[in-house]
Amino acid sequence: MQTYGTTQQIVQQDNTENPRMGPTELEGKKYPAKAHAKKAKDFFLSKRPGGETSAAFFLGGADLLLYPYCDQTAPFRQNRYFYYLTGCEIPGCFVSFDLESEKLTLFLPDIDYDDVMWSGLPLSIKDAKQKYDVDEVLYVSEIEKSLKAFGSKEIFTTDTDVFKSKSFSTLVKSGDQDFFYALDEARLTKDEFEIGLLKHAALITDNCHKAVMSALPIETNETHIHAEFMYHSVRQGAKNMAYDPICCAGPHCGTLHYVKNDSSTENQHSILIDAGAEWNCYAADVTRCFPISGEWTKEHLEIYNIVSKMQDEAMEGIKPGASWEDLHLLAHKVLIKEFIKLGIFVNGTEEEIFASKASAMFFPHGLGHLLGMDTHDVAGHANYSDPDPLLVYLRLRRPLEKGMVVTNEPGCYFSPFLIEAGLKDPSKAKYIDMDVVEKYWYIGGVRIEDDILVTSTGYENLTGITKDPKEISAIVKAGISRGKDYFHNIV
Repeated sequence: MQTYGTTQQIVQQDNTENPRMGPTELEGKKYPAKAHAKKAKDFFLSKRPGGETSAAFFLGGADLLLYPYCDQTAPFRQNRYFYYLTGCEIPGCFVSFDLESEKLTLFLPDIDYDDVMWSGLPLSIKDAKQKYDVDEVLYVSEIEKSLKAFGSKEIFTTDTDVFKSKSFSTLVKSGDQDFFYALDEARLTKDEFEIGLLKHAALITDNCHKAVMSALPIETNETHIHAEFMYHSVRQGAKNMAYDPICCAGPHCGTLHYVKNDSSTENQHSILIDAGAEWNCYAADVTRCFPISGEWTKEHLEIYNIVSKMQDEAMEGIKPGASWEDLHLLAHKVLIKEFIKLGIFVNGTEEEIFASKASAMFFPHGLGHLLGMDTHDVAGHANYSDPDPLLVYLRLRRPLEKGMVVTNEPGCYFSPFLIEAGLKDPSKAKYIDMDVVEKYWYIGGVRIEDDILVTSTGYENLTGITKDPKEISAIVKAGISRGKDYFHNIV
């Protein structure tokens, strides 16, 4: 088996011959729902004078929804707050947690006997108790009785959207900001079980990215790249994407969240794919760029190396207590320094150009974001009203902590929309040599993104697929040498 990359993680072509249907280190272990509930309790009580425990949590999971005027259901996505307190992906469930007794109760949907012939028997109370880390399992029909048994205790929920028509909706208090704070802060740092899920999502994603790089003979359209990634994800047991994949070629790579994914790659040079698999509600988020021919052009490699340097220098600063804002601004400073060398930035010092905010014309988004059950995970404290164009789109605005998982994803884009807007500001335009910029339009943009766990002493990169341009070139060329017939035969 040939491997690529410089990390200790082995990246295979895919897991199709012997699929690993889950991380082996988690076999026989339950998702730690009770520990999560207790963690949320501690954060909630930190906001309450005297630490009053006379309260309870109650959450409804997502339910199946029918498309309008149709008997077909929309794709199911479990409520992430509910999943955090249960580890349960069954539609139509509820959960309660008594802060005083720390009793965690899961409520399963009542059995619809008319549906059994179509869908089979649902999970039993006994099997659910064995599968999930809860103290008690009841049916939904017992919710009202259970909530009334809390007596005078306040019962907090996020919202009543999935059960507003139920009589027990009047027994709960929704929208409490302390409750949201508790859930978000609890989810901020990941435990070993969650890290295991994230690592497995990352491994699947590594294999998918390598498969895309390897199968260019049959990828003549952005849609083919999208399909190739999803095919290998499903083959490995990950049936859901963490987000809509971004698969773009040439100038389209300059659109940050390009999701059309339907244009021909003919006569284009560059590919950017930003895609991540999901495993048990936990996400991977990885971006790789490569040349369609396997040969980097001078301009493409120049920009790729700049983005790589931005990522490397930011990476070295990742550790508990580090300011994510400072690392983000460091990436801007690296870009400015390298752009001066290329002649894109002129007529000023690094400090003057940084003060002008001109680098936001080429690097408009944040360095990265929190990652967990949501691709853009909770508790980042973003400030989208910040007047500073270098910081306004930064989704993480708090010091790093051990157990956080973040994406490190600097980028550099040649977008007419961004650059033309920036040129209208003389304080920025005076630093830009458009004759040099013209040489880079065809690239569109470059982004390199890895998933990073903050450890006690620094960081661990969960992403194993290579980003070395020479190794990427070798993978692409090896795929091209196999030809179309090879890939059509194996799929």
